[in-house]
Amino acid sequence: MAKKITTTNLEKHKEKNPISRFFLNNFYTVLFAQIRKANPKSILDVGCGEGFTLKRLEKEKLGKRNEGIDSMDDAIKLAKKIHPELIIKKGDIYKLPYKANSFDMVVCNEVLEHLERPMDALAELRRVTRKYVVLSVPNEPLFTISRMLRGKNLSKFGDHPEHIQHWSEGKFAQFIGKNNLEIICMETPLPWTLIVAKKK
Repeated sequence: MAKKITTTNLEKHKEKNPISRFFLNNFYTVLFAQIRKANPKSILDVGCGEGFTLKRLEKEKLGKRNEGIDSMDDAIKLAKKIHPELIIKKGDIYKLPYKANSFDMVVCNEVLEHLERPMDALAELRRVTRKYVVLSVPNEPLFTISRMLRGKNLSKFGDHPEHIQHWSEGKFAQFIGKNNLEIICMETPLPWTLIVAKKK
């Protein structure tokens, strides 16, 4: 029997815990409200995983030309199975296969905290967008505390095993501001920090 493919992002979106579901749905409510204000015609979701955000964007009628890109073969394989109608490609966040200014908006949710070179990745996101970059990362230490309260990874006090970077909302804002991006909005839908920035 073939081994069942799963990812941490798939597990998050299939989570049955009502508190986890509440957090995720609240995050999407805040995210889509900000995207709606910007009214982009084209959106690239970098680190799109299995396409859950892209699918929700479609349902919300946000963006007319939306694409996703991810580096994980398993995630792309699952995306083709779960959401075969979506445009999802394999690619490297450090070298996106798009020309400069290709999309009105680039969205990158819960990716930068996994990277050893987040500044290089941010520069590439800025290159590809025409106007806006929307970014979200875990809001530390609230994210880790919330994981502990839900019984996640208690042996390491709730610390996520795949996270390399750890930002508070203030530290994340400082990080974004170093890359020639103007922060126009910062939200904190628990347990994340979400920033909408505009290309200078």
